[in-house]
Amino acid sequence: MKTLKVVFVLWFFTISNYVFSQAQQENIFVKNIKTVRLFNAGNQLSFPVIKLNSNDLLELHFDDLDADVKYYYYTYQLCNSDWTRATPGQFDYIKGFTQTRITNYRFSAVALTRYTHYQVTLPDANMFPTKSGNYILKVFLNGDTSQLVFTKRFMVVDTKSSIMARVTQPYAPQFSKTHQKVQFTVDVKALQSFNAGQQIKVVVLQNYRWDNAQDVKPTFIRGSSLEFNSENTAVFPAGKEWRWLDLRDFHLQSDRVLTADYKKYSTDIFLRPDGPLAEQKYVYYRDLNVMSSIEAIRGINPYYEGDYATVYFSFVPPNGEAYTNKDIYLFGQLTGYKFTDSVKMTYNPTEKKYETHLYLKQGYYDYTYMAIDKNNPGKYSELDGNYYETENLYTILVYYEPFIGRSDELIGVATFDSRTDQPGLSF
Repeated sequence: MKTLKVVFVLWFFTISNYVFSQAQQENIFVKNIKTVRLFNAGNQLSFPVIKLNSNDLLELHFDDLDADVKYYYYTYQLCNSDWTRATPGQFDYIKGFTQTRITNYRFSAVALTRYTHYQVTLPDANMFPTKSGNYILKVFLNGDTSQLVFTKRFMVVDTKSSIMARVTQPYAPQFSKTHQKVQFTVDVKALQSFNAGQQIKVVVLQNYRWDNAQDVKPTFIRGSSLEFNSENTAVFPAGKEWRWLDLRDFHLQSDRVLTADYKKYSTDIFLRPDGPLAEQKYVYYRDLNVMSSIEAIRGINPYYEGDYATVYFSFVPPNGEAYTNKDIYLFGQLTGYKFTDSVKMTYNPTEKKYETHLYLKQGYYDYTYMAIDKNNPGKYSELDGNYYETENLYTILVYYEPFIGRSDELIGVATFDSRTDQPGLSF
């Protein structure tokens, strides 16, 4: 009976960790919350990572469309490298209070849409992380953690490794013109002792995305140096420069806007139909690497002066015929990098195009269209094709699991660009 009880407890803990990992990494759980952003202070296009015991800060911004005042609180949850819940209790990795109320808010001004904008700078002097690793920022109501509103990822790094990396063209002929390979070396001589096979884990991200992140094993280990250059690992579809949408002013319509309907209390914006770009020649132009920036041409502060609009997207498939074995999704930071029903496009047989819409705040957005195989939902691809020359950002995360520790430490972070040649308009 005791053995059965232990097995049940272990099973329950494993399932709980899995559910936590899948459901709470980055999600919004209530409909009134929009435009959640977490980034390094002063840089909307940055990866939310701070150094341990430093003065680094993060900014959190979000809007409540109920346009009232609520008692929002936040806390941190330490996670392992795979985003499962770490075993230490909060007092083991948080110094000070374990939850803090967000008191900095402002009602929207100028905008037709009424909302309350909340923002906070992290970490607070009375509540800061004491261990390196992956963290989930959890925002909840009324000091009750069961009333979860949304979650966001961030990281704390304690640098104990050095990383040298470059992007190369894969040798395999089926990937050489469409993919990019990340070759890199990690030196962990700052660690007193380690077993690379058991204690070092490396994750590679493309454009700060977690949906296609790759766990990479070392090809060779030479002393404290780990080399990652296997031909079959850290190979990513290169994609294409992302489509753009300039919504920094709803009345000064950008080139992507077909028409707009300005109502008394709301705005509808209809974009020009998009078509597939896979057959077009690759052209370089500077983009945001599928991210977005909240901006407004007019006004002082876009966070509480920026307006919202319902933005209508449409995609015209080849010959206007619906894909028989694929579902089409709008994709980017503007959709949370998720494939949910709210961003799944519906085929309109009359107009012969796919359609969807989003409620977006003024800003500048990158986006694309993804096709998911109906018979294999885990298989998806960009409708714009893949080109080795595409400019992408890559991030390498190095984790260390001490034999006597209870959580994975983040000991190295490096972000670099696939292109350093500063090209002109085209390659």
